[in-house]
Amino acid sequence: MPIRVALAQLDARVGDIDGNVARVLEAWRAAAEAGADLLVATELTITGYPPEDLLLKREFVAANLAALDRLTAEGPHGCTAVIGFVGAGEGDATDATHWDVALATRDLTNSAAVLRDGRLVATYDKLRLPNYGVFDEARYFTPRDVPCVVEVAGVPVGITVCEDLWTEDGPVQAAARAGARLIANLNASPYHRAKRQDREAWARHHATTAGTPLLYCNVVGGQDEVVFDGDSMIVSADGEVVARGAQFREDLVVVDLELPGTGRAEPLDRPPTPWAEAERLDEMGEIWHALTLATRDYCHRNGFTSAIVGLSGGIDSAVVAALAADALGGARVTTVAMPSPYSSPGSLADAEACAAALGTEHHVLPISGPLTAVGEMLGDLVVTGFDRADGRQPGVAYENLQSRLRGLTLMALSNETGAIVLTTGNKSEYAVGYATLYGDMAGGFAPLKDIPKLLVYELARWRNRDVEVIPATTISKPPSAELRPGQVDQDSLPPYEILDDLVTGYVELDLGIDELVARGHDETQVRRVVQLIDRAEYKRRQAAPGPKITERAFGRDRRVPITNGWRG
Repeated sequence: MPIRVALAQLDARVGDIDGNVARVLEAWRAAAEAGADLLVATELTITGYPPEDLLLKREFVAANLAALDRLTAEGPHGCTAVIGFVGAGEGDATDATHWDVALATRDLTNSAAVLRDGRLVATYDKLRLPNYGVFDEARYFTPRDVPCVVEVAGVPVGITVCEDLWTEDGPVQAAARAGARLIANLNASPYHRAKRQDREAWARHHATTAGTPLLYCNVVGGQDEVVFDGDSMIVSADGEVVARGAQFREDLVVVDLELPGTGRAEPLDRPPTPWAEAERLDEMGEIWHALTLATRDYCHRNGFTSAIVGLSGGIDSAVVAALAADALGGARVTTVAMPSPYSSPGSLADAEACAAALGTEHHVLPISGPLTAVGEMLGDLVVTGFDRADGRQPGVAYENLQSRLRGLTLMALSNETGAIVLTTGNKSEYAVGYATLYGDMAGGFAPLKDIPKLLVYELARWRNRDVEVIPATTISKPPSAELRPGQVDQDSLPPYEILDDLVTGYVELDLGIDELVARGHDETQVRRVVQLIDRAEYKRRQAAPGPKITERAFGRDRRVPITNGWRG
């Protein structure tokens, strides 16, 4: 006889305990109405993931435990639910004194609760605590090496959590050896390019090795520097993916699984809700949806309903404006062109065309007057302007002055309107410091922070696949900051085909100079780029957060000391 299972792919939000309880109850009741025997939710469903130093607040952990009590009491009968929560110590979960001691000593666990018919049936405490990349679980949690297998509708179900899956012979196989015929794995697995292949490989490996189907349920939503894509799955014992959750949105997946020799003693009394796989996104579509979801959730969850983008007519600002319009709606985006004496008429026209296509409120605010005024104020202390009578030529200070006047303008509009400024720098630029502190780096969120320059172009072409919103001339013209006459990016940087590969090798793969040269690069150029990357760390520490898209992003994913003597 079959067991009917449901995956509750939820938008569990960090710190929103009451909201998360409501989301769980809604999904649980829907699963029960659909006749599901078992509902599997996401990792740390009650608190959201990652709660970080909220876990150091006793009141927060206590509120999470109170929420678990509420779910236990209010959940529908007839459907067992597995819910992620923060456990407090090892011992009897029903003993109030025990919980008080655990809270006081901060003996916390990343746990899953098995709830059924008004009772807490069992708990499982995560064993494998990731402590790399964006993960800091060893900072907060205590691991427990105790398998948990509970019977649901006659099926022994093993409970595991996220990283437990990402190891060869760990908790998944331990649960199978303890008698599990079905494995539930609660997840908070952040998105990056090609992450699905990694997840599927581990899920298939464990399902076929253990000889048990595997229920993989992932959270969805943006959270500061990471974005969760959902994309939950059910893998059969022979390694076939038999069902999937949607990408980048909440979903409830209900499926019947046949497990010979186990399951109900009686037939299911209603047919399952037909499961139909949503159309899967291609690679560029995945990245675009990740960026829009991350931008939308960061804005909305931090109280911003509208955004401001400095729209130069270049590729980066056009892509950010399109992302903002898709995330928030064009009517909630203000774009601002701020031409200097060195801005080309073509760039201004491209900016206006892009704004019109996206439906944004667009303004043109020239900075020539303020630039002249600041130059007069600085006098001979800073060389400003070209074609000077004394023959002196301005340098980077004059270029950055233009960028900072633009940053000042955007932040003034932000203060006046309450809209968030979205910065427009990409990963290639942030890597080598080709960005201006308190200038184009000024803002609250950086959607392209982990997007290399060449990928920016791919995304622009993808967004234009049906309707052109980013002008073709924006895509085809050589990239330029337009801070001096005739300037193009390649005056200061290697071609992006070279630079992006060096950034990937040095930042994402941790390759040294010799290894980068072995990839076919000129040693002198390698040393220069590596030096630029190292020296720009102080800038990146002051940059706005942005979503992780590659295997290693700047920010909490890569932690390099600003002050250090190592080169190479």
